[in-house]
Amino acid sequence: MIDVIGTDAGAPGTLPPAAQRLVQQAQLVAAPKRVLPALQQWPGCPPNLRWMASDDPIALSDILLKLEPGQQAVVLASGDPLWFGIGRILIERLGRDNLRFHPGPSSLQLAFARLGRPWQNAEWISLHGRDPAPLARRLQQRPNALAVLTDPSRGGVADVRSILHTSGLEASYALWLCEALGHGDERVQQLAPTDAIPSDLNPLHLVVLLAEPAADPIPDQLPLFGIEDGIYLQHDDRPGLMTKREVRIQLLAELDLPPTGVLWDLGAGTGSVGLEALRLQPQLQLMAVERRSGGGRLIHANARRLGVEPAAVIEGDALSVLEQLPDPDRVLLGGGGRQRQALLQAVIARMRPGGVVVIPMATLEAVGELRPLLSEAGWSVRMHQHQSWRGMPLAEGTRLSPMNPVLVLQGRKLRHGPPESTITHR
Repeated sequence: MIDVIGTDAGAPGTLPPAAQRLVQQAQLVAAPKRVLPALQQWPGCPPNLRWMASDDPIALSDILLKLEPGQQAVVLASGDPLWFGIGRILIERLGRDNLRFHPGPSSLQLAFARLGRPWQNAEWISLHGRDPAPLARRLQQRPNALAVLTDPSRGGVADVRSILHTSGLEASYALWLCEALGHGDERVQQLAPTDAIPSDLNPLHLVVLLAEPAADPIPDQLPLFGIEDGIYLQHDDRPGLMTKREVRIQLLAELDLPPTGVLWDLGAGTGSVGLEALRLQPQLQLMAVERRSGGGRLIHANARRLGVEPAAVIEGDALSVLEQLPDPDRVLLGGGGRQRQALLQAVIARMRPGGVVVIPMATLEAVGELRPLLSEAGWSVRMHQHQSWRGMPLAEGTRLSPMNPVLVLQGRKLRHGPPESTITHR
């Protein structure tokens, strides 16, 4: 049986007594090179102990496979050997029945211990040898606490900061840099977006991102439109479910907003598109409808953050509340689900002459359901796909990571009805 023991930086002297006895009884002890000097100088080290470096787990497993029956071996590993440690390779090469694991605190446990924060609900993601793009996708879900196991060879904390900036979420998270956890030169510090990365950054580091209560922005200091995603408050249980900045900009352009009139935002979500429309055209009457419980409160809160005032915010099923609304000049049909066809038919019936409806869609099937309704009504119709990419760090450069494509259908009601058909007799 081979015992794989998780250690801290003070091993072997800081090992529990039972683990120390396992080391003393072993014929072979393998440990990282940085631990070997302390192992050799340890008062409890048997004089005939055979030791070797474990930094090459493949070579180590080859030697362990050659052990004679009855020979005892110990492998010392940092933290939890089964948490991005040597344990996986040893299991693959030696078989789990030949191994016994004794975990120590993982880097994740140590990080949250230093921060004094419960971590049972924390999420984590590893960038070791991996594309950093999944980090951007995870951030769009707005986790409350996210530990990022960095890959120093690919940028480490610099990559994390770059992705936070690209995602527009710098103001939404506190970034904690945790270096050399458990070692004598351990350092834990919070880095503000403008703080420089330490010039003596330890390669053994990880990053913890903690969601922060969104500070109220100063509306006059916000852009007129194209506001960063992180400025908006979102539903706690459905974070990230909002129209992203690049798509908002395109939808606002497709709406062709008039100086005055009535704008229906059906399936308003966080209210982002309709509220930015008010910043562009303050005299519009915005009627925001959101069926989700708490949606009205959220939209009002975001309106205050942007310094605008909707004419009405209604919680409820859109089909059941449309009779309460004045006829529209513009409609953003962003929700509706299975009711979307019925909603579009209601919009067609109520739209004022020259009005515009804009419908963002995720599937081709939705296009097949909705476009014919506009064409049959004699509306001018156009459609396009909107695809955006965001820059992501790649080694020493930047690559483009695609966002989900969005199909945008625009229908415009003619100011005068379609010409009557002409019958030609032959």
